[in-house]
Amino acid sequence: MGISARDVIPLSHARANFSELAEEVKAGAEKIVTKNGESFIALIDSARLDYYHQLERERIHLLLIDEVSKGLDDLAAGRVKDARSAIQSIKRRRSA
Repeated sequence: MGISARDVIPLSHARANFSELAEEVKAGAEKIVTKNGESFIALIDSARLDYYHQLERERIHLLLIDEVSKGLDDLAAGRVKDARSAIQSIKRRRSA
């Protein structure tokens, strides 16, 4: 669902018509509220916000899985260092 020009409203209009806007949002609309002509906040249904949060968590999990996969590839290829020597190398670089 895209945002149309009628979904972009000034803060003063949002204040004066909040109940009406809430009903529109509950029915599926998304509203962008502006302040001083600039995008300020968005009004979305709470179920949609929960869905967006779930998508973000899933994206983070996929990124972590990708990083683990890269680490396992490094391990299999022998691209490893023991922790003590890696820490000592970092400390030497920081002090230089």
